[in-house]
Amino acid sequence: MTESREPAQAVPKVAIYARVSSSAQRADLERQAERVGQYCTVRGYHVALVVKEVASGVNDNRPKLLSLLKDTSITRVVVEHRDRLTRFGFQYIDALFSVQGRVIEVVNPAHNDTEELLADLTSIIYSFCARLYGQRRAKRKTENVVQALRKREDA
Repeated sequence: MTESREPAQAVPKVAIYARVSSSAQRADLERQAERVGQYCTVRGYHVALVVKEVASGVNDNRPKLLSLLKDTSITRVVVEHRDRLTRFGFQYIDALFSVQGRVIEVVNPAHNDTEELLADLTSIIYSFCARLYGQRRAKRKTENVVQALRKREDA
């Protein structure tokens, strides 16, 4: 007599991602992570990882978030608000997760925090200015290299 076995279902690996924009909000970061943890407990999720980060939501170089996104063993990422994950491009990340069979779960889909938005707007302007000045500096550097090469050829 053969025994019929259904394939074992993989246990979902859940991660919490919490973020604030500045170090002054560190206490808010802890409370945010705690609230999302309580939500996960009520939903019956076994949380494997809690990721807390202090960085602007428009910063696309957040090492902890990037590491979390790359870890395909995490099947569900739970955030309190969409903008905690990212200010821009949420739908791209969500679509990528969907294709990978992963889920981003947002506890409170509607959220509007004016102070955070203004801080992020300032970060965007600062980032663009830094990029612009960096491009100017790179242009001057390239011009100097070309001049030096021309001087060598003339010598």
